[in-house]
Amino acid sequence: MDGLRAGSIALVLLGHLQGARGFPPVELWRSLGDLANLGVNIFFIISGFLITSLLMSERQRTGGVSLKAFYVRRVLRIFPAFYAFILIIVIADLIGWVRISMTDLVTALTYVVNYNAGRSWNIGHLWSLSVEEQFYLLWPLLFIRLGGRRAVIAAFIAFAAAPVIRAGMHLALASGPYRDLEIFPAVADGIAIGCAIALLRPWLLTQPAYVRLTGSRWLLLLLPLIVMVNRERGYTLVDLLVWPWMLLLMAVLVEASTRRTATWTGRLLNLRPVVFIGTLSYSLYLWQQPFLNRHADAPVTAFPLNLALAFAAALLSYFIIERPFLRLRRHALRASAVPRAEA
Repeated sequence: MDGLRAGSIALVLLGHLQGARGFPPVELWRSLGDLANLGVNIFFIISGFLITSLLMSERQRTGGVSLKAFYVRRVLRIFPAFYAFILIIVIADLIGWVRISMTDLVTALTYVVNYNAGRSWNIGHLWSLSVEEQFYLLWPLLFIRLGGRRAVIAAFIAFAAAPVIRAGMHLALASGPYRDLEIFPAVADGIAIGCAIALLRPWLLTQPAYVRLTGSRWLLLLLPLIVMVNRERGYTLVDLLVWPWMLLLMAVLVEASTRRTATWTGRLLNLRPVVFIGTLSYSLYLWQQPFLNRHADAPVTAFPLNLALAFAAALLSYFIIERPFLRLRRHALRASAVPRAEA
Protein backbone atom coordinates (compact mmCIF):
# COMPACT_ATOMS: atom_id res chain seq x y z
CA MET A 1 0.00 0.00 0.00
CA ASP A 2 2.83 2.42 0.74
CA GLY A 3 4.26 1.69 -2.71
CA LEU A 4 0.91 2.53 -4.28
CA ARG A 5 0.75 5.73 -2.22
CA ALA A 6 4.22 6.63 -3.51
CA GLY A 7 2.97 6.33 -7.09
CA SER A 8 -0.09 8.42 -6.26
CA ILE A 9 1.88 11.25 -4.67
CA ALA A 10 4.34 11.18 -7.58
CA LEU A 11 1.43 11.85 -9.95
CA VAL A 12 0.23 14.73 -7.75
CA LEU A 13 3.71 16.27 -7.66
CA LEU A 14 4.19 15.92 -11.40
CA GLY A 15 0.77 17.41 -12.07
CA HIS A 16 1.41 20.41 -9.83
CA LEU A 17 4.94 21.00 -11.15
CA GLN A 18 3.57 21.66 -14.61
CA GLY A 19 3.66 25.41 -15.16
CA ALA A 20 5.99 26.09 -12.23
CA ARG A 21 8.84 28.46 -13.02
CA GLY A 22 11.91 26.52 -14.11
CA PHE A 23 10.13 23.21 -14.66
CA PRO A 24 10.86 21.84 -18.15
CA PRO A 25 7.89 22.60 -20.42
CA VAL A 26 7.61 19.00 -21.63
CA GLU A 27 4.46 18.74 -23.72
CA LEU A 28 4.28 15.02 -22.97
CA TRP A 29 3.09 15.68 -19.40
CA ARG A 30 0.32 17.99 -20.53
CA SER A 31 -0.81 15.44 -23.11
CA LEU A 32 -1.43 12.90 -20.33
CA GLY A 33 -4.22 14.97 -18.78
CA ASP A 34 -4.64 16.05 -15.18
CA LEU A 35 -2.08 13.79 -13.50
CA ALA A 36 -2.65 15.36 -10.07
CA ASN A 37 -6.34 14.48 -10.17
CA LEU A 38 -5.49 10.96 -11.34
CA GLY A 39 -3.18 10.60 -8.33
CA VAL A 40 -5.94 11.81 -6.00
CA ASN A 41 -8.38 9.27 -7.46
CA ILE A 42 -5.88 6.48 -6.77
CA PHE A 43 -5.59 7.77 -3.19
CA PHE A 44 -9.39 7.63 -2.93
CA ILE A 45 -9.53 4.03 -4.17
CA ILE A 46 -6.78 2.98 -1.75
CA SER A 47 -8.60 4.69 1.11
CA GLY A 48 -11.95 3.05 0.36
CA PHE A 49 -10.34 -0.36 -0.09
CA LEU A 50 -8.13 -0.20 2.99
CA ILE A 51 -10.61 1.30 5.45
CA THR A 52 -13.31 -1.16 4.40
CA SER A 53 -10.90 -4.10 4.64
CA LEU A 54 -9.98 -3.07 8.17
CA LEU A 55 -13.62 -2.67 9.20
CA MET A 56 -14.32 -6.14 7.80
CA SER A 57 -11.31 -7.58 9.63
CA GLU A 58 -12.37 -6.05 12.93
CA ARG A 59 -15.94 -7.28 12.57
CA GLN A 60 -14.77 -10.80 11.68
CA ARG A 61 -12.35 -10.88 14.61
CA THR A 62 -14.49 -9.27 17.32
CA GLY A 63 -18.02 -9.57 16.01
CA GLY A 64 -18.47 -5.81 15.71
CA VAL A 65 -16.83 -2.46 14.96
CA SER A 66 -15.84 0.06 17.63
CA LEU A 67 -16.65 3.52 16.30
CA LYS A 68 -14.86 5.13 19.22
CA ALA A 69 -11.63 3.26 18.47
CA PHE A 70 -11.98 4.00 14.76
CA TYR A 71 -12.33 7.75 15.25
CA VAL A 72 -9.57 7.91 17.86
CA ARG A 73 -7.21 6.28 15.37
CA ARG A 74 -8.33 8.63 12.59
CA VAL A 75 -7.85 11.72 14.76
CA LEU A 76 -4.36 10.67 15.85
CA ARG A 77 -3.41 9.88 12.27
CA ILE A 78 -4.80 12.94 10.52
CA PHE A 79 -5.42 15.93 12.75
CA PRO A 80 -1.95 16.76 14.19
CA ALA A 81 -0.14 17.23 10.86
CA PHE A 82 -3.21 18.80 9.25
CA TYR A 83 -3.78 21.48 11.87
CA ALA A 84 -0.05 22.15 12.15
CA PHE A 85 -0.10 22.89 8.41
CA ILE A 86 -3.08 25.23 8.83
CA LEU A 87 -1.32 27.04 11.70
CA ILE A 88 1.80 27.63 9.58
CA ILE A 89 -0.30 28.87 6.67
CA VAL A 90 -2.10 31.32 8.99
CA ILE A 91 1.25 32.59 10.29
CA ALA A 92 2.52 32.94 6.71
CA ASP A 93 -0.61 34.92 5.88
CA LEU A 94 -0.06 37.27 8.84
CA ILE A 95 3.53 37.82 7.73
CA GLY A 96 2.38 38.51 4.18
CA TRP A 97 4.00 35.52 2.48
CA VAL A 98 0.71 34.00 1.32
CA ARG A 99 -2.89 35.12 1.16
CA ILE A 100 -5.88 33.18 2.44
CA SER A 101 -9.37 34.46 3.12
CA MET A 102 -11.49 33.93 6.20
CA THR A 103 -13.64 31.56 4.13
CA ASP A 104 -10.50 29.58 3.28
CA LEU A 105 -9.60 29.33 6.95
CA VAL A 106 -13.07 28.35 8.17
CA THR A 107 -13.62 25.72 5.47
CA ALA A 108 -10.14 24.28 6.06
CA LEU A 109 -10.59 24.05 9.82
CA THR A 110 -13.95 22.30 9.39
CA TYR A 111 -12.94 19.98 6.51
CA VAL A 112 -15.36 21.40 3.96
CA VAL A 113 -12.88 22.93 1.51
CA ASN A 114 -14.53 20.85 -1.23
CA TYR A 115 -17.57 23.14 -0.87
CA ASN A 116 -15.49 26.32 -1.16
CA ALA A 117 -15.62 27.33 -4.83
CA GLY A 118 -13.37 30.38 -4.38
CA ARG A 119 -10.59 28.75 -2.35
CA SER A 120 -7.04 29.97 -2.76
CA TRP A 121 -4.21 27.83 -4.13
CA ASN A 122 -2.44 27.35 -0.82
CA ILE A 123 -5.35 25.48 0.77
CA GLY A 124 -6.96 24.31 -2.47
CA HIS A 125 -5.57 20.79 -2.25
CA LEU A 126 -7.36 20.27 1.07
CA TRP A 127 -10.55 19.56 -0.88
CA SER A 128 -9.48 15.91 -1.21
CA LEU A 129 -8.69 15.62 2.50
CA SER A 130 -12.12 17.11 3.21
CA VAL A 131 -13.69 14.41 1.03
CA GLU A 132 -11.69 11.77 2.93
CA GLU A 133 -12.85 13.12 6.28
CA GLN A 134 -16.47 13.13 5.15
CA PHE A 135 -16.00 9.51 4.06
CA TYR A 136 -14.62 8.60 7.51
CA LEU A 137 -17.67 10.16 9.14
CA LEU A 138 -20.22 8.41 6.91
CA TRP A 139 -18.92 5.02 5.89
CA PRO A 140 -18.29 3.26 9.24
CA LEU A 141 -21.83 4.16 10.32
CA LEU A 142 -23.28 2.81 7.06
CA PHE A 143 -21.07 -0.28 7.26
CA ILE A 144 -22.35 -1.10 10.74
CA ARG A 145 -25.98 -0.30 10.00
CA LEU A 146 -26.24 -1.96 6.57
CA GLY A 147 -24.11 -5.05 6.93
CA GLY A 148 -22.10 -6.65 4.14
CA ARG A 149 -24.57 -7.20 1.28
CA ARG A 150 -26.44 -3.93 1.62
CA ALA A 151 -23.16 -2.05 2.09
CA VAL A 152 -22.04 -3.38 -1.31
CA ILE A 153 -25.26 -2.08 -2.85
CA ALA A 154 -24.79 1.32 -1.18
CA ALA A 155 -21.20 1.52 -2.46
CA PHE A 156 -22.28 0.73 -6.03
CA ILE A 157 -25.10 3.28 -5.84
CA ALA A 158 -22.59 5.97 -4.82
CA PHE A 159 -20.21 4.76 -7.55
CA ALA A 160 -22.92 5.00 -10.22
CA ALA A 161 -24.41 8.26 -8.97
CA ALA A 162 -21.23 10.36 -8.86
CA PRO A 163 -20.59 10.64 -12.64
CA VAL A 164 -24.29 11.37 -13.21
CA ILE A 165 -24.14 14.17 -10.63
CA ARG A 166 -20.98 15.56 -12.26
CA ALA A 167 -22.62 15.48 -15.67
CA GLY A 168 -25.67 17.26 -14.27
CA MET A 169 -23.46 19.95 -12.75
CA HIS A 170 -21.63 20.41 -16.07
CA LEU A 171 -24.90 20.84 -17.91
CA ALA A 172 -26.75 22.96 -15.36
CA LEU A 173 -23.74 25.05 -14.30
CA ALA A 174 -21.99 25.37 -17.65
CA SER A 175 -20.14 28.47 -16.54
CA GLY A 176 -19.04 29.75 -13.19
CA PRO A 177 -17.07 28.37 -10.28
CA TYR A 178 -19.55 25.66 -9.27
CA ARG A 179 -19.37 23.58 -12.45
CA ASP A 180 -16.52 21.39 -11.19
CA LEU A 181 -17.00 21.84 -7.45
CA GLU A 182 -15.94 18.67 -5.66
CA ILE A 183 -19.02 18.16 -3.52
CA PHE A 184 -18.90 14.75 -1.84
CA PRO A 185 -21.67 13.03 -3.89
CA ALA A 186 -19.96 14.11 -7.12
CA VAL A 187 -16.50 12.76 -6.31
CA ALA A 188 -17.23 9.73 -4.14
CA ASP A 189 -17.01 7.20 -6.97
CA GLY A 190 -13.31 6.45 -6.46
CA ILE A 191 -13.76 5.84 -2.74
CA ALA A 192 -16.99 3.90 -3.35
CA ILE A 193 -15.46 1.44 -5.83
CA GLY A 194 -12.57 0.85 -3.43
CA CYS A 195 -15.13 0.01 -0.73
CA ALA A 196 -17.07 -2.26 -3.08
CA ILE A 197 -14.00 -4.23 -4.21
CA ALA A 198 -12.95 -4.71 -0.57
CA LEU A 199 -16.43 -5.99 0.33
CA LEU A 200 -16.51 -8.33 -2.68
CA ARG A 201 -12.92 -9.51 -2.31
CA PRO A 202 -13.66 -12.70 -0.32
CA TRP A 203 -16.11 -13.79 -3.04
CA LEU A 204 -13.91 -12.61 -5.94
CA LEU A 205 -11.01 -14.73 -4.70
CA THR A 206 -13.21 -17.83 -5.02
CA GLN A 207 -13.75 -17.09 -8.73
CA PRO A 208 -11.06 -18.80 -10.88
CA ALA A 209 -11.54 -16.34 -13.76
CA TYR A 210 -10.91 -13.33 -11.52
CA VAL A 211 -7.86 -14.93 -9.90
CA ARG A 212 -6.41 -15.80 -13.36
CA LEU A 213 -7.11 -12.29 -14.68
CA THR A 214 -5.52 -10.50 -11.73
CA GLY A 215 -2.58 -12.89 -11.75
CA SER A 216 -1.71 -12.18 -15.38
CA ARG A 217 1.34 -10.11 -16.28
CA TRP A 218 -0.76 -8.53 -19.04
CA LEU A 219 -2.75 -6.73 -16.37
CA LEU A 220 -0.18 -3.93 -16.47
CA LEU A 221 -1.37 -3.03 -19.97
CA LEU A 222 -4.29 -1.38 -18.20
CA LEU A 223 -1.97 1.42 -17.05
CA PRO A 224 -1.51 3.12 -20.45
CA LEU A 225 -5.24 2.65 -21.09
CA ILE A 226 -6.07 4.46 -17.85
CA VAL A 227 -3.71 7.30 -18.75
CA MET A 228 -5.20 7.57 -22.25
CA VAL A 229 -8.71 7.91 -20.84
CA ASN A 230 -7.50 10.33 -18.17
CA ARG A 231 -6.40 12.81 -20.83
CA GLU A 232 -9.97 12.89 -22.23
CA ARG A 233 -11.73 13.49 -18.92
CA GLY A 234 -12.62 17.04 -19.87
CA TYR A 235 -15.41 15.63 -22.04
CA THR A 236 -18.62 14.97 -20.14
CA LEU A 237 -19.48 11.82 -22.10
CA VAL A 238 -16.06 10.32 -21.38
CA ASP A 239 -16.44 11.08 -17.71
CA LEU A 240 -19.97 9.68 -17.65
CA LEU A 241 -19.56 6.52 -19.73
CA VAL A 242 -15.86 5.58 -19.75
CA TRP A 243 -14.22 6.89 -16.58
CA PRO A 244 -16.25 4.63 -14.23
CA TRP A 245 -14.75 1.61 -15.99
CA MET A 246 -11.28 3.06 -15.47
CA LEU A 247 -11.96 3.48 -11.76
CA LEU A 248 -13.11 -0.13 -11.61
CA LEU A 249 -9.91 -1.27 -13.36
CA MET A 250 -7.79 0.83 -10.97
CA ALA A 251 -9.58 -0.72 -7.99
CA VAL A 252 -8.88 -4.20 -9.39
CA LEU A 253 -5.21 -3.23 -9.80
CA VAL A 254 -5.08 -2.06 -6.18
CA GLU A 255 -6.64 -5.30 -4.97
CA ALA A 256 -4.37 -7.41 -7.15
CA SER A 257 -1.25 -5.60 -5.94
CA THR A 258 -1.90 -6.89 -2.42
CA ARG A 259 -1.41 -10.45 -3.73
CA ARG A 260 1.48 -9.91 -6.16
CA THR A 261 4.36 -9.13 -3.84
CA ALA A 262 6.60 -11.76 -5.48
CA THR A 263 6.40 -10.20 -8.96
CA TRP A 264 8.79 -7.52 -10.21
CA THR A 265 6.07 -4.89 -9.75
CA GLY A 266 5.50 -6.10 -6.20
CA ARG A 267 9.21 -5.94 -5.46
CA LEU A 268 9.36 -2.44 -6.98
CA LEU A 269 6.48 -1.22 -4.82
CA ASN A 270 8.16 -2.69 -1.75
CA LEU A 271 11.58 -1.12 -2.30
CA ARG A 272 12.63 0.80 0.81
CA PRO A 273 12.88 4.23 -0.88
CA VAL A 274 9.48 3.73 -2.53
CA VAL A 275 7.89 2.59 0.73
CA PHE A 276 9.39 5.57 2.55
CA ILE A 277 7.94 8.02 0.02
CA GLY A 278 4.59 6.30 0.48
CA THR A 279 4.96 6.62 4.25
CA LEU A 280 5.74 10.31 3.75
CA SER A 281 2.88 10.82 1.29
CA TYR A 282 0.43 12.43 3.73
CA SER A 283 2.85 15.12 4.91
CA LEU A 284 4.16 15.51 1.38
CA TYR A 285 0.65 16.03 0.05
CA LEU A 286 -0.01 18.65 2.72
CA TRP A 287 3.18 20.60 2.09
CA GLN A 288 3.70 20.39 -1.67
CA GLN A 289 0.93 22.88 -2.43
CA PRO A 290 2.51 26.14 -1.16
CA PHE A 291 5.82 25.39 -2.89
CA LEU A 292 4.51 23.89 -6.14
CA ASN A 293 2.56 27.04 -6.89
CA ARG A 294 2.45 27.71 -10.62
CA HIS A 295 0.73 31.05 -9.95
CA ALA A 296 3.62 32.48 -7.90
CA ASP A 297 6.95 33.88 -9.03
CA ALA A 298 8.93 33.71 -5.78
CA PRO A 299 12.27 31.84 -5.69
CA VAL A 300 10.82 29.23 -3.31
CA THR A 301 8.21 28.27 -5.93
CA ALA A 302 10.74 27.79 -8.74
CA PHE A 303 11.88 24.32 -9.75
CA PRO A 304 13.88 22.45 -8.44
CA LEU A 305 14.08 24.42 -5.17
CA ASN A 306 10.31 24.20 -4.73
CA LEU A 307 10.39 20.39 -4.85
CA ALA A 308 13.32 20.21 -2.43
CA LEU A 309 11.54 22.54 0.01
CA ALA A 310 8.33 20.51 -0.24
CA PHE A 311 10.26 17.35 0.71
CA ALA A 312 12.07 19.19 3.52
CA ALA A 313 8.81 20.48 4.99
CA ALA A 314 7.24 17.03 4.67
CA LEU A 315 10.19 15.41 6.45
CA LEU A 316 9.94 17.90 9.30
CA SER A 317 6.20 17.34 9.54
CA TYR A 318 6.60 13.58 9.53
CA PHE A 319 9.40 13.26 12.07
CA ILE A 320 8.36 16.09 14.43
CA ILE A 321 4.58 15.78 14.31
CA GLU A 322 3.37 12.59 12.63
CA ARG A 323 5.66 10.01 14.18
CA PRO A 324 5.01 10.91 17.84
CA PHE A 325 1.27 10.70 17.24
CA LEU A 326 1.71 7.52 15.20
CA ARG A 327 3.26 5.95 18.29
CA LEU A 328 0.14 6.93 20.23
CA ARG A 329 -1.95 5.46 17.45
CA ARG A 330 -0.07 2.19 17.64
CA HIS A 331 -0.98 2.00 21.31
CA ALA A 332 -4.62 2.53 20.32
CA LEU A 333 -4.29 -0.16 17.65
CA ARG A 334 -2.85 -2.65 20.10
CA ALA A 335 -5.57 -1.81 22.62
CA SER A 336 -8.26 -2.64 20.04
CA ALA A 337 -6.22 -5.36 18.29
CA VAL A 338 -6.62 -3.71 14.87
CA PRO A 339 -3.97 -4.52 12.22
CA ARG A 340 -1.32 -1.84 11.72
CA ALA A 341 -1.91 -1.53 7.99
CA GLU A 342 -4.47 1.23 8.51
CA ALA A 343 -3.81 4.41 6.55
